[in-house]
This record gives sequence, C-alpha cells and structure tokens, in this order.
Amino acid sequence: MRVIPVLAALLLAFALAGCGGGSKFRTYNGPEVTHVVVNKADRRMYLLHHTKVLRDFDIGLGFAPAGHKQVEGDGRTPEGTYTIDRRNPNSRFHLSIGLDYPNERDKAMAEALGKSPGGDIFIHGRPKPYRSNLRDWTWGCIAVTDREIEDIYAMVRDGTPITINP
Repeated sequence: MRVIPVLAALLLAFALAGCGGGSKFRTYNGPEVTHVVVNKADRRMYLLHHTKVLRDFDIGLGFAPAGHKQVEGDGRTPEGTYTIDRRNPNSRFHLSIGLDYPNERDKAMAEALGKSPGGDIFIHGRPKPYRSNLRDWTWGCIAVTDREIEDIYAMVRDGTPITINP
C-alpha cells in the first residue's frame, strides 16, 4: 500500500520537472523555411516558405550597419545572398546558425584592400551580458532574443538561402 503514494510522488516530480522547460532546443513541425530575408534598414528578418511569411523578427546588426561588410572589424553586416551552412549549439550567444560569408566576391574585395574579409557571421541570441540599450552591437552578426533564436534554430535548416538587403 505504501508503494502507491511513493509512485504517485515520483510521477508528480517527473511531471513538474518537465514543466520548467529549460531546454533551448525546440522542435518545429510546420512548413519548411525555404528562404530567410533580412532587411537591414527596417531591422527585420523574415522566415519564408516560398512567398509566405512564416515568422518575422526585430533584429540587431553590426555596430556600423550601413553598407556591405568589406573587412574584418568594420562592424558591418554583409549584404547579398548567402547560405546557412552551420549551427553552434554551444554558442556564447545562446544558440547560433552560421552564414557562408565570406564568398569569393567578398574575399576578392578585401584582398584588393590588403585586408582580411573576416568571417564567423551568425544569426544568434543575446544572452544577459550582451543586453544593453544598444540595438546594433554585434561585429557584423544578426542578433535576436534568446527565445527567438531557439525558434529560428529549430525552423531553419542548413542549406537554406539567406538574402540580406541594405
């Protein structure tokens, strides 16, 4: 008879442990995201299924957002079409998905200036140490809230094209 209350208590404990959420890895079972579009001037990012907007987000950009990224450290976010090519579940920015920047054109442009084009351009979260009143604070990445990057990480697959407009 004592077994039933103990089992009930264990079941309740497991159920409550699951309610806390806490996992940054979400699942997504909706339509495929076929394209990501960023409009830098509007500070908006759109996840599209063909021409239909599935989700949209307010974003932050590099600390010097006007213009195309030319060299490492310029604080600009690239412009053009790239591909989502990697993901980092252990990012210091909560979660992140990477773009295949720099492409050959970007490399040639930087080389002509005698500089490095930089790299490691990501869409990522904004953990507490990076929360300030600054909207554009990254070194060229695209920033969203931690909760939003959890959804984006689940929805956007490697190989998805991303177009970044001025």
